[in-house]
Amino acid sequence: MARRRYPSDLTDALWARLEPLLPATRPGGRPRAHPLREIIDALRYVLRGGIAWRALPHDYPPWQTVYHYFRMWRLDGTWERLNDELRQLVRERAGRNAQPTAAILDSQSVKTTEKGGLVATMGPRS
Repeated sequence: MARRRYPSDLTDALWARLEPLLPATRPGGRPRAHPLREIIDALRYVLRGGIAWRALPHDYPPWQTVYHYFRMWRLDGTWERLNDELRQLVRERAGRNAQPTAAILDSQSVKTTEKGGLVATMGPRS
């Protein structure tokens, strides 16, 4: 029996675009216990809903497995590669160069206390 679909789940078209960008199973490693599409759908559910990992519904793979993939892909650069590939695709579809030629950085001022330096850390008066 197939599980119920959630609004955060990938469509077939999105999955077809995303699947080739994900890391393949390592040669000689054990086979995956859960399909990658289920892992991605679970990740999207957690991130889209802003819920705790442990609150992941039971019809997804175990939260520990989903978190493992999230962390592993962060450490090995998979998320960065996905973002780069998808950014290029969006830019090309918009009729722009795949790589940006300029960037704008904006910094925001943060007010601090009027006192600073040693004045704020001095001990009490005698």
